[in-house]
Amino acid sequence: MGDTREALLPDGVVAPILTPFDADLSVSHRRMLAHAQSTLDAGCVGLAVFGTTGEALSVATREREAALEMLVDGGIDPGVLVVGTGLPDLPGTIHLTRHAVDLGCRACMVLPPFYFKDPSDEGLYRHFAGLIERVDDHRLRVVLYHIPQVAGVGIPAAVAARLRTEFPEQVVGLKDSSGDWATTEAFLDIDGLIVWPGAELPLLDALDRGSPGCITATANVNPGPVVEVVRRYGAGGRKAAADAMERARAYRLALQGQPAIPTMKRLLALAHDDPTWATVRPPFVEMDEAEGRILMDRLAAI
Repeated sequence: MGDTREALLPDGVVAPILTPFDADLSVSHRRMLAHAQSTLDAGCVGLAVFGTTGEALSVATREREAALEMLVDGGIDPGVLVVGTGLPDLPGTIHLTRHAVDLGCRACMVLPPFYFKDPSDEGLYRHFAGLIERVDDHRLRVVLYHIPQVAGVGIPAAVAARLRTEFPEQVVGLKDSSGDWATTEAFLDIDGLIVWPGAELPLLDALDRGSPGCITATANVNPGPVVEVVRRYGAGGRKAAADAMERARAYRLALQGQPAIPTMKRLLALAHDDPTWATVRPPFVEMDEAEGRILMDRLAAI
């Protein structure tokens, strides 16, 4: 796994960044660039752009392209960007993937085709194989994105293993946001595949199994403790990371049960004294400011 990992990202936390909007619901480039830079400054080793947390499926293709170009032009190293490019159709996925590769982005995080339900393993394999073969670029690195409770379609471990075997230079990683540890372990058993859990709660167990870290939404609002878990683990193992893990766990549990995207956007609106940060696109609805202040006080106590 060493060579693959060195070619991707250092061990640490990858932040799946939020996509800020202006009051007219257009993508706020100014806020997005500032948020991306501050998240990296807080110690995250990479940014996952236009994933679930980034409201990707509420953002049009041209908007995604323009925002990604803005980040790179604004000084964000494309080598830290893992770009969500998965759409239900293969041509659209190819288009977004080629755009990210041409910008020099580190990897593309690709959902399975998620509109038609219960696809066969062969159908899923052909979708990803078709993407890799049609992009046909030696720079392409694919991180498979498994989030079946949201997408309605998952990536079976057998399909991930086949793709890793058939395309070892391209299929390098997988983000497992299933929340099921047995599923994460099945992915971790695939030789040479880098696996990031999609939250920090199983982080120590994942690090024990060779994971480089996690891709967690809470890195948008509380990256420090999670970053510290990975740093301390690397320096002294599980015991050294225990205190930081407890802080990270307490914060995550306090957020759970809330609608994640509106909640984190409200917290950032309060932190920056910028009410527009709370803006979400339908079907989401903004979190009430008073409710956000109550939650912010609870989190401050943690």
